[in-house]
Amino acid sequence: MNLRSQFSAERTIENTRRSFLTTFASGLGAAAVGDLLSQDGMLQAAQAEPEDSLSPEMINPLTPRQPHFPAQAKACIFIFMAGAPSQIDLFDPKPVLKARHGQPLPESMLKNVRFAFIKKDSALLQGSPYQFHKHGECGMELSELLPHLGGVADDLLLVRSLHTEQFNHHPGQLMMQCGRSTFGLPSMGSWLTYGLGSESQNLPGYIVLTSGRGSSGGATLWQSGYLSSSYSGVPFRNQGEPVLNLVTPEGIPDQLQREGLDVLRATNQRQYDQVQDPDIAARIASYELAFRMQTAAPELIDLTGETRATQEAYGLNRPEPEGIGGRGKQRNTYQSFARNCLLARRMVERGVRFINIIYASWDHHSRIPEELPYNTGCVDQPIAALIKDLKQRGLLDSTMVVWGSEFGRTPLGENRNGKRSVGTGRDHHPNSFSMLMAGGGLQSGKTYGATDEIGWNVVEKPVHVNDLHATMLNRFGLDHLKLTYRFQGRDFRLTDVGGHVIPEWIS
Repeated sequence: MNLRSQFSAERTIENTRRSFLTTFASGLGAAAVGDLLSQDGMLQAAQAEPEDSLSPEMINPLTPRQPHFPAQAKACIFIFMAGAPSQIDLFDPKPVLKARHGQPLPESMLKNVRFAFIKKDSALLQGSPYQFHKHGECGMELSELLPHLGGVADDLLLVRSLHTEQFNHHPGQLMMQCGRSTFGLPSMGSWLTYGLGSESQNLPGYIVLTSGRGSSGGATLWQSGYLSSSYSGVPFRNQGEPVLNLVTPEGIPDQLQREGLDVLRATNQRQYDQVQDPDIAARIASYELAFRMQTAAPELIDLTGETRATQEAYGLNRPEPEGIGGRGKQRNTYQSFARNCLLARRMVERGVRFINIIYASWDHHSRIPEELPYNTGCVDQPIAALIKDLKQRGLLDSTMVVWGSEFGRTPLGENRNGKRSVGTGRDHHPNSFSMLMAGGGLQSGKTYGATDEIGWNVVEKPVHVNDLHATMLNRFGLDHLKLTYRFQGRDFRLTDVGGHVIPEWIS
């Protein structure tokens, strides 16, 4: 079934005006689910006259919808490591590269290659200083910097053959999140909530959590583009006030706020009765969701009910390491990232469709020995704990966990000053990079694809970013060719004009 046809009436209206207070980014949230309107009498009013009746999707864009075919995944936690981690040092061991450390590449290999900063005439190969070890029954090879993820290797799908056309951060991040490196496009989370809605009544369907410095792409990575603003990601803070401007102003009792919302609803109800505009119904629902979020959001981030063992497993109280830090450090980053991973599990339990955890930055043009251990130490334990926790609770089969970034790093050392010496950093590398995935109907304990002996190009089972997206959507029961939206005379989709489902990933 083509979703564009299903919701054509809704989109015609949304393309000409955006609902007042339906943007998540404002802190008020999107439209609540249809049963909220039933409780408040709105849905019955819409159905009073059959010829003017509205479907639940028309009243509330986030009403849960059926997929194109039976799905295994219901929620996605996409852990985005903005800045591009070095796959050479973490996921893709290259003994030949280590043996050729300090040697130049043949000029023929560098002739038509673009770099962000490397000077070709003095570039030298740079092997990894880290040891790789085999883990689990599957024998997956991972860096010594990732011991906790090694402990869940049998639950992981390691893809070593990703590639992209983008070699600068913001375009690359847009490509990974939106399917193209163009501004104004819906993000992956927006497409997923657009296609399936959300099962959460009291929280947004798409939530964003951040740690570290913040990504180059900023809010463009969780935008809804030409889709309704109801599908935008909602930035949550993991402590204090979870959503800005959500808390009732001091001195205003709950009853007074409730009465004020009732007056607004009655006013909007009268206008709806006259014009039958679904935007008005969505406006009412947005107020109701914001009101309910005032209770649900603080409860969500209150972790006192979690056991001590769970908090320790995620590393909630880990101290910041002394003597190392750098690009990934921003105040208590270790604790912040651990909280985000635990919050992601709690969001899945509460029906949130898509959670984006963004941690920056991994842009190690220098100081890899000092800074990479800080970043991996920050994320290794909490992500492994998240996978174990989901599995223990019976949620991993229906929750897709993705660990990835915009591109990889070069097997050449960074030599920005042009000196002919091996440095301690790596430049941007779109030719080949690695990602981890788990759960959600994907194969486990498997390593997919391969690069050449120095990690320069993909030589086995290449995976474009659009192929990744197509396969992810498939596990949610969505055909990436049918999940479309007509805008400016064209049917757009997350995978643009490409994308192929990878059957070897499907369990």
